[in-house]
Amino acid sequence: MVEDKTTVVKKAPSPSKDGATKKATVPSKDAIPVKKKAAVPSKKAVPVKKKAAPKKAAKPTEGQVNVYGLDGKVKGSIDLPEVFNTQHRPDLIRRVVKASRANRRQAYGPAPMAGMRHAVAQSGKGKGAARVQRLTSGGHAAESPPNVGGRRAHPPTPEKDWSEKINKKEKALALKSAIAASGKFDLVKARGHKVTEDMAIPFVVSDDFEVLFDTITKDYDKQNKRPAYTKETVKVLQALGLENEMTRAKDGVHQRAGRGKMRGRRLKKPKSVLFVVDDMDKARKCVGNLPGIDVITPAKLNVELLAPGGDSGRLTVYTEKALASLGGK
Repeated sequence: MVEDKTTVVKKAPSPSKDGATKKATVPSKDAIPVKKKAAVPSKKAVPVKKKAAPKKAAKPTEGQVNVYGLDGKVKGSIDLPEVFNTQHRPDLIRRVVKASRANRRQAYGPAPMAGMRHAVAQSGKGKGAARVQRLTSGGHAAESPPNVGGRRAHPPTPEKDWSEKINKKEKALALKSAIAASGKFDLVKARGHKVTEDMAIPFVVSDDFEVLFDTITKDYDKQNKRPAYTKETVKVLQALGLENEMTRAKDGVHQRAGRGKMRGRRLKKPKSVLFVVDDMDKARKCVGNLPGIDVITPAKLNVELLAPGGDSGRLTVYTEKALASLGGK
């Protein structure tokens, strides 16, 4: 029997590039162990929260309109009265405005004896001089239209009637149509008012506007100061987005051309916002000094205020109480 003896061959260490064999390094006893620094965990990037876009005011349902607070934010909504569904009749509106202006016109003319208050005489024919009335003292021509101090040839007569008739039903329909026109954005913008696309028309503010006069009075009484009603009201109108409209009215004030500026009507002012409120006296003390602004109650609304010059679509601001008086809920 032959025994198989397996021989184990140990591999020699592989030579390095320099030809020398690598020797195992034995750590010396004197070597000081170097502590490795603990790995610092990397800070994770903190996600930056994006600012939420301002929420747009929810559009009211059909037949309703937004109600704005004094800070310019939407406070709620209110039902529109049925009058805002009236058909637009610009022909009737212009006729009623023309008639109301004509009915306010006052007849005028000279006094019956104007230019005739002289002692005059006429020499007659054959004297070689013009046969005109002459003053008995002085001999200057008088009384005749061509002469200095004489009567007018064709003066306006005080007997002339300028009034125009308008049917009651037509007048009522024109008023409803003018109110409805104040709730149409296209007509308001076409009339030249500075309104933004996100502005709700008709423009309705809360009843806090009715007591704005009292609020300003209390605030200034606490400070022992004289109330600045116009200054504080302008801040409210700016918050409501009416700043551009007020600027338009202020910049549009100009001097009238012609003789009118000598007769108590020197300036011409464009028409701006119409405020329809329940308490007119207090509101007028707040906005009465602003150019082009009018204040009225629902009971005294008329076509000429809603459509100055016969052009419908005036920018009108209603309070909740005033809109309720027109039929809103």
